[in-house]
Amino acid sequence: MNPLLQVRSLSKRFPGVLALESVSLSVAQGEVLAVVGENGAGKSTLMKILAGVQAPDTGEVLLNGEKVHIDSVRTAQRLGIALIHQELNLADNLSVAANIFLGREPRAGWFIRRLDTESASTAVLQQVGLDVAPRTLVSTLSLGRQQMVEIAKALSANARVLIMDEPTSSLSQHETDALFRVIKDLRRRGVSIIYISHRLGEVKQLADRVVVLRDGKNAGELSREEVSHDNLVRLMVGRSFEIPRHRLETQSGKPKATSDNSALAVRQLRTAVFPQHALDFSIERGEIVGVAGLVGAGRTEMLRVLFGIDPAISGEILIGGQAQLIRGPRDAIDAGLALVPEDRKQQGVILEMAVRENLSLASLRRDSRGGFLNGACERSIAEEAVRALNIKTPSQRQPVQYLSGGNQQKIALGKWLALKPRVLLLDEPTRGIDVGAKQEIYKIMEQLAADGVAILFVSSEMEEILRMSDRALVMHQGRLTGELQRHELSEEAVMQLATGKSSP
Repeated sequence: MNPLLQVRSLSKRFPGVLALESVSLSVAQGEVLAVVGENGAGKSTLMKILAGVQAPDTGEVLLNGEKVHIDSVRTAQRLGIALIHQELNLADNLSVAANIFLGREPRAGWFIRRLDTESASTAVLQQVGLDVAPRTLVSTLSLGRQQMVEIAKALSANARVLIMDEPTSSLSQHETDALFRVIKDLRRRGVSIIYISHRLGEVKQLADRVVVLRDGKNAGELSREEVSHDNLVRLMVGRSFEIPRHRLETQSGKPKATSDNSALAVRQLRTAVFPQHALDFSIERGEIVGVAGLVGAGRTEMLRVLFGIDPAISGEILIGGQAQLIRGPRDAIDAGLALVPEDRKQQGVILEMAVRENLSLASLRRDSRGGFLNGACERSIAEEAVRALNIKTPSQRQPVQYLSGGNQQKIALGKWLALKPRVLLLDEPTRGIDVGAKQEIYKIMEQLAADGVAILFVSSEMEEILRMSDRALVMHQGRLTGELQRHELSEEAVMQLATGKSSP
């Protein structure tokens, strides 16, 4: 197939980092090309160059065999190249139609021709199968529907190449299925799609071809027939490895935890979001308990109440068998709890601050004297965390924003480990990080559990729940619908409970 878009020997250097080194790829008309690689492999830099956000240092881009100079986002859009970011780029206070034609509104003099805008929007919304009125406010739509608005926006500008960056990271399974149907329909209509994802199952399902990047270079290419988990991982990390099954298969016969021997016990706990449902469960020391459920099940809300971010309506929280009054995060920390939140960039780390400063944040109250930070303690904490968690950074003074997602996640975790928590709460601990970094996070979780830390983790990835859980709690609309022991864990059993069917 003749390539529609070609990239030849692109290189890009940032201060102290060679992000891309002679990277080449091509995508044909109507082809879905997946681009995969570990965090820091250069995927985002390459896509930003194609979308006109950044300029390459060397190399060239060809469209239909002709060399093009993409010096801005507007130029890329004019050429038919559109980038749909992981964090959606919509104005949620405007209507669907206004977003689709934002900056390109049909006008009569100074006035926008709203009827023309809405008519054109209706046509392009039909192309992506989105049945909403053009005047609907974007803020009222689910994330999945907002994703479709982004695609409609790109198609309205006659996009011939759609670049999708982790498009399913915040979608439910139903929304993901709808997105996949749209992608397959766009492929049939000749639109080329460059698809970036850390979810290898999606890559296997969608991609006609896969290009793998490693350390800013081409690591290999796989045809549709060659795409397998093992082949992808081998090219991504430079070696073969298999995600091991959980550290203790013998856990399958382990008795259910009780409040008498538990590290954490919850009795009749009610949250403000779902006050009609009381939660009861407990976790033993050294146990890893997964919390499964669909988007909106109330899992994050439960963790926020446990950590004191949101107040409980009623109920009791016990740590080590002792009831605790948790009025805020400080009470939770004093009781031995730690929370690594879902959104690491907004809540887990301070991107502009250095590695050392981030790693010592949770310990400031403990290690400060008279309002002054103990510099020796800060350096010691950072040195220990960088070594123990294998954080890849040029120095402790490196701003966290320049590290890969996996290393940022380790820092979000490492700052709490300095306090030696008794109970660790993890909300989507591997969201948006690559398979190699996931493996490292799993090993850290296993080591913490072996040291006696109780771990309660929320995950939307079924494979993660099945591989890492000694037990799994399953929630549906704020209600605990069931608990599965390790020998009972299966995708079917989890989904039955996640869709509202209570365990017998």
